[in-house]
Amino acid sequence: MTNDPLNLDEAVEWAGLWWLPDDPGKQIPGILRYDGEGRSSLSLIGAFEDRIFSTVASGVMDELEGTRTWDVIHGVAEQREVTLFGCVPTRSTRTMFSRVKSPDIQTISATIVIVGAHVSGEEDAAFAAAEVSVEDLALWAASSVFSGSFGSRDGKLDGTGTVSVKPVNAETVTVDGTEYSLVHTHTLPFFDRRKGRTVGRMRDTASIRIRRAEPFTLRAGLDAASLIQDLIALATHRAAGVIWLQLEVAGTETVLPNGLSSPRRRANVLYSPVAPGKHDEKGVDPDRVFFTCRELPFEEVMQRWCEAHGRLQAATNMILGLRYAPARFIENNLLTAVGAAEALHRGLDIDEKPIPEAEFKAIRNAMLDQVPEEHRGRFKAAIRNAPTLRDRLLALAARPDQGAIKQLVPDVDHWAKQTARARNDLAHEGRTPDHSIDELDAIVGATTAVVILNILHELGLSAERQRQIVREHPQLRVASRKAGEWLAVPEPSS
Repeated sequence: MTNDPLNLDEAVEWAGLWWLPDDPGKQIPGILRYDGEGRSSLSLIGAFEDRIFSTVASGVMDELEGTRTWDVIHGVAEQREVTLFGCVPTRSTRTMFSRVKSPDIQTISATIVIVGAHVSGEEDAAFAAAEVSVEDLALWAASSVFSGSFGSRDGKLDGTGTVSVKPVNAETVTVDGTEYSLVHTHTLPFFDRRKGRTVGRMRDTASIRIRRAEPFTLRAGLDAASLIQDLIALATHRAAGVIWLQLEVAGTETVLPNGLSSPRRRANVLYSPVAPGKHDEKGVDPDRVFFTCRELPFEEVMQRWCEAHGRLQAATNMILGLRYAPARFIENNLLTAVGAAEALHRGLDIDEKPIPEAEFKAIRNAMLDQVPEEHRGRFKAAIRNAPTLRDRLLALAARPDQGAIKQLVPDVDHWAKQTARARNDLAHEGRTPDHSIDELDAIVGATTAVVILNILHELGLSAERQRQIVREHPQLRVASRKAGEWLAVPEPSS
């Protein structure tokens, strides 16, 4: 094995020896298989004891229902340490009392596999850095080691040209003690000579490296990968899968005879992220991307995203959910889009009391005085001095560039009114009798777009770029057209 990353969409297997951390002396041969879709299984020639027993008397054991599971299994395979997490036996074949004695067989599934390190648990602070590659990260980075040119003569291509390579310096920013670096890794030229042609190749891979001052856990590494995945998914407005994730093992650096330090050992993480990446599929079209590092420089967007991600995570998760796994029924999408808008409004902390607090308390107390004592608790809980859904939608529409909002939703008041009415009808009555499917579809598209523009506004995207997105992005252009058709008060006929 080399330090090359293991792609999450490629199947691979290793033959090795495996044991439980509390019994390293009992090592069982077996094969670990990863299927390229996020699932790992260990096939043992032998078995760990998965039955559960209780002692009923001295020397007497009673087998209980259920099966034993293991948090961690260790192993060695192809000269690398391997750790399996979340291990559950799925098949055990015992040969006790059989006519021919042969080894037991056991199959164990694992939720996460680390290839390259022995770790005691998910909360073991064993790692010094993480590096992740996500689909379309290279496009988002807006940089490359490659450049090319075509030769011409008399205004016509003459068949000459160049492809040149110039290393790109890493872009680095530190946010709350965590260092984020946008790095490019490229291969040397390679000529693939075939019988009918020769192909020259090089490969440029963009990734983001996350480094902290203190060692961190596997869970923290997975969270860091998710942070980057969500950012690229937002920027590209599509499900951005994790292609690979590597962790640097803390304490594995050494000093060479020349006084320089050797790199830390790297471990690959095989798991099932929200969306596994396809490393060899065609990338997204540039016109479907909201922003790249050309519009928002890496140093700026990482600082803003780290600050906004936790605060606005509920809203961004809902919007990204519509991209990762859109529901087939318009009602589900309506609740998700409007729920994202409400969560975003609360996350932005822009609530304004409709009535001054002192005046509201006086009004509420006067009303409660008219209510029988046994019902006052229920009435008091129902009387709230909080903005309505319509208020929240109008407040959100007022935040991004108003030129972009006007292009997207020509009649903001009517959109807010119809959106609130449709959501309330569905939530409280279980149906939307006053809205057609087309109108609900327009509501979902417009509300989703308003949430997106707010998030982009929070990240600092310029007003000009916001307008360009509404005008040119295929999905927002459709949302704008439907909003103009279904979410505007009809002009009075002359």
